[in-house]
Amino acid sequence: MRTTSINFLLALAWVLSLPAIVCGQTEQPTGSAIQSTVESDGTGIAPKPRKPNIVYILADDLGYGDLGCYGQREIQTPSLDSLALRGLRFTRHYSGSTVCAPSRCCLLTGRHTGHVPIRGNTPALLGPGDVTVGKLLKQAGYATAIIGKWGVGDPPPPGDPARNGFETFFGYLDMRHAHNHYPDFLWHNGAKTAVSGNVVKAVRRGGVAIKRSQYSHDLFTDQALSYIEAQNDRPFFLYLAFTIPHANNEAGSDGMEVPDAGIYRDRDWPEPQINHAAMITRLDESVGKVVALLEKLELDRETLILFSSDNGPHKEGGADPAFFNSSGGLRGYKRDLYEGGIRVPLIAYWPGTIEPKRVSDHPSTFWDFLPTAADVAGIEHPAEIDGISFLPTLLGNDEGQQSHAYMYWEFQERGPQQAVRMGKWKFHRHGNQPLELYDLETDPFEERNVAAQNPAVIKSIEFYLLTARTPHPQFIFPAESDDD
Repeated sequence: MRTTSINFLLALAWVLSLPAIVCGQTEQPTGSAIQSTVESDGTGIAPKPRKPNIVYILADDLGYGDLGCYGQREIQTPSLDSLALRGLRFTRHYSGSTVCAPSRCCLLTGRHTGHVPIRGNTPALLGPGDVTVGKLLKQAGYATAIIGKWGVGDPPPPGDPARNGFETFFGYLDMRHAHNHYPDFLWHNGAKTAVSGNVVKAVRRGGVAIKRSQYSHDLFTDQALSYIEAQNDRPFFLYLAFTIPHANNEAGSDGMEVPDAGIYRDRDWPEPQINHAAMITRLDESVGKVVALLEKLELDRETLILFSSDNGPHKEGGADPAFFNSSGGLRGYKRDLYEGGIRVPLIAYWPGTIEPKRVSDHPSTFWDFLPTAADVAGIEHPAEIDGISFLPTLLGNDEGQQSHAYMYWEFQERGPQQAVRMGKWKFHRHGNQPLELYDLETDPFEERNVAAQNPAVIKSIEFYLLTARTPHPQFIFPAESDDD
């Protein structure tokens, strides 16, 4: 899908200091990216304004309803709630897939699961010709880093983040290694780095720590803060891919690993739920530290922060998504293509550019991030992508925001599944089972199948089923005649 670039709007904003006007403010923001970087270098000629920094923070298996600003009543998330209040909260944002690897692939490539090379948590990798947001921003002069979980493909080789545009990498390469929150090693760029004090018993491709000293999430937070402090000569893109509240699947019902229960230690809840809540609050505290550092360094007004989750809430490691209503009342959870499996939070914060206290129902997806990041950086993005930049929405320009004709997902771990969202309609195909159609405006919880009453809608959506995907040798769907 071709998208309309709005680089001209950005260029005009940089020159005329327009972000404050777009956001409904009447005064020039102090300390903005424009003012703080356009200074004389002694030649009498002002240098070009520095491009905005981008920090994308990704949670792992965090549900749509797991944050206070999305309706959570038990788990405390004050930092993210404050971020949403001071920025923009999306209510119709979708992950790339309902599990880790394909979702992250969609995020990085700007393509949906009908076009990406990685469509499940099965052996597949990005190819050398695949364009990623890391490659684009690096070519545009950005310092690029991923801290946390790579998990793009199975199993990724050492150096996979580097060959996909990330100059700095610290964390887990393998998604299954990332299950263990107390690893005995992590990767630093292309080399294994020992994590002192942790002793691990290998279980399949993962492991369970028998001696615990250092919690990987805390290491990622510290590394992210150090990375931000070190950036002073180039704009930077930090992809901070946290690994909580994902469970350690290899630890069974004890998989909700966290150093302490924190404020939940006295709650009369099952231990896995206590730990689940503690993980999310710990995640929230880390986001708060990142935001506080950017403010301290006076970088907040020249930094776009986005926060989301890679898919819906999980039912692993003893966790129960129903206990905290982690799906926010939506149907399903991780590994479903119902709303609970793929609708996720998205919070955007950029003081002086994004007007506070805003809520958007613009339908957006992970594959929209690449063109959005490109437009923020003022660079061209590939034409052959599925994403549409949501920068107009960030800037408050709802009339200038393009919308998707449709959004498409496919998944095969529980048999062939396809889903399409087209306007208010949500379509599901599960192998040879009867087709499902839901009107999300009147039935947001996908309870009433109205496929039989809407043959014309089904016919329109089936056109996208036939055209949205490209063949893949590993991810093969039955013939259409067999599905009906």
